[in-house]
Amino acid sequence: MEVKIGVQSISRELVIETNSSPQDVEHALTQAVAEGGLFILPDDKGGKILVPADKIGYLEFTGSEQRRIGFGSL
Repeated sequence: MEVKIGVQSISRELVIETNSSPQDVEHALTQAVAEGGLFILPDDKGGKILVPADKIGYLEFTGSEQRRIGFGSL
């Protein structure tokens, strides 16, 4: 799924593809904000994104929808 992270004082958002479930992302964010630590999100290529929880302006994530390929309008 795709996760967009808006960071305070930065005009561009971070866009990450992850294999984590929406519940896992929400839990990780809630825990990071409660502890005042880092929000850690693994990407789908084996890396990790680390963002200070107190600098996160917003987080937007989509469900696991398949990407469409081609030019048809189904």
